[in-house]
Order: sequence, then structure tokens, then C-alpha cells
Amino acid sequence: QVQLVESGGGLVQAGGSLRLSCAASGRTFSSYAMGWFRQAPGKEREFVAAIGRSGGTRYYADSVKGRFTISSDNAKNTVYLQMNSLKPDDTAVYYCAAASRVGISRFSTNYDYWGQGTQVTVSS
Repeated sequence: QVQLVESGGGLVQAGGSLRLSCAASGRTFSSYAMGWFRQAPGKEREFVAAIGRSGGTRYYADSVKGRFTISSDNAKNTVYLQMNSLKPDDTAVYYCAAASRVGISRFSTNYDYWGQGTQVTVSS
């Protein structure tokens, strides 16, 4: 079992930056692949970024590639999502997730544990 708590969301103007954090507790953090997903009002949850258990492999959605960076700090049991050059289309609730059965994944069905989400709002 692992518990995930996101933080760092907020309101930012277009072009600005935010850094989301996801603190994990419970089972050894390095046992999990970690991912970020987001869900905008009226839309399905979508993949944003993922990092493998070793931290060496990272995946990004095309819509955020070059603007967002996922990273992890195993000593702090925390995964981060640095978001730069934010756009109004990035407005959503952002969720952190942990996967124990795969090394890394873009698919929400592969993730076993989810945080409660943090709201990111980008104004134009």
C-alpha cells in the first residue's frame, strides 16, 4: 500500500510556471513507477507524464513535451512535475499515481494508487 498526497497547484497566468509535488508514504517508493494524469471539466482523465522505477526512463504526452518535466527524489519519497510555459488548456485537476505491476506506463489502468488531486488553473 502507498498513500499519495499532491500539492503545489494554484492559479497562474498563461506563460507562467508551477511545480507540483507528490509525497508518497507506505511501501518503498522506489518499488513504483510514478505518473501524473490530469482531468479537465467535462473531459476524460488523460496521461501527462511518467517516470520509471529507476528514474531513468520518462514518458510525456505530446501536448506537454518540452514544457513539463517529471522527476523523482527517492530520499524524499516525492515525485515532481515542473510545468513551464503554461497554457489555459493545461487547466485541470492533476493527479499523481503509482504503479506496482509495470516499470512505466502511459495508461491509467496500470496504476494502482491515486492521490486526491490538485487544481491547476491557467488564466489567459
